[in-house]
Amino acid sequence: MIKKLSLAFVFAVALAGPALAETYEVEMLNKGSDGARNVFSPAVIKIAPGDTIRFVATSKGHNAQSLDDALPDGATPFKTKLSKTEEVTFEAPGVYTYKCLPHYALGMVGVVVVGDDISNLEAVKAETGAAPGKAKQVFSDLLSGL
Repeated sequence: MIKKLSLAFVFAVALAGPALAETYEVEMLNKGSDGARNVFSPAVIKIAPGDTIRFVATSKGHNAQSLDDALPDGATPFKTKLSKTEEVTFEAPGVYTYKCLPHYALGMVGVVVVGDDISNLEAVKAETGAAPGKAKQVFSDLLSGL
């Protein structure tokens, strides 16, 4: 009897794991609430491993695409379709940076921090330090709070 209960508990915990994952929304906007143009809202988001971000095409003409040179170990690059709402699940802990490809130089960028591991932060800062136009300053501002 105890063996059956233990086995049932193990299965219940295993099945509950994915159920504990959260889904968060990041809007892709032509204009933010503060008047800034071409923004992700929120621009920085902290989530747990296994959580999902739904990139919402609130305004058309935007996408979300990872900067791939400083991804956390084991992370999968992502690229959503233009003007489409899509979901991305983040498994590997670390700092992810992403951009809207059409508006990258205009500073439409964002940061996802997965878990408590920010060991790739220096590599991320080096990669984003070479970003074009306004993106370089926006990344610097976003990363300074980590």
